[in-house]
Amino acid sequence: MSTIHERATGAATPTDTPAGIDPRGPQLTAALTAVVLAAVLLLAPHPAGVALLAVQAVFFAIGAVAGVQRTPHAWLFRTVVRPRLAPPAELEDPAPPRFAQGVGLAFALVGLVALLAGATVVGQVAVGLALVAALLNALFAFCLGCELYLVGARLRAAG
Repeated sequence: MSTIHERATGAATPTDTPAGIDPRGPQLTAALTAVVLAAVLLLAPHPAGVALLAVQAVFFAIGAVAGVQRTPHAWLFRTVVRPRLAPPAELEDPAPPRFAQGVGLAFALVGLVALLAGATVVGQVAVGLALVAALLNALFAFCLGCELYLVGARLRAAG
């Protein structure tokens, strides 16, 4: 099984090892995110749904700005879940999941602004798209935002 960096560039680098993250952490984060986004879809445009989306946007912002290792979900994974698991087969570069958090933030902000402006359908579509991406990661370990990151890395390497 190759790391994200190896899939993007075809080569392993020192960043693939000690500074990496357990790939199961972002998958747990995606599962928790999917639950929140599903609740938003069920509740919106009620203020409780909008508030949940605002909280999720803050979590996405933390992941995008400070890094996925500093989110509340990562703390939960590190302190509650990971101690009960065997060590991961490999660690992954945190940059692609961090980028994915930025993509999630963009969709959450579009949804939040739309819901606050009364454009409920636009808000629900934005949240729904983010939910699909979260479910892909949670259920199939397929990180859509990470794959977008890899496409960008390949384009940068080719150009």
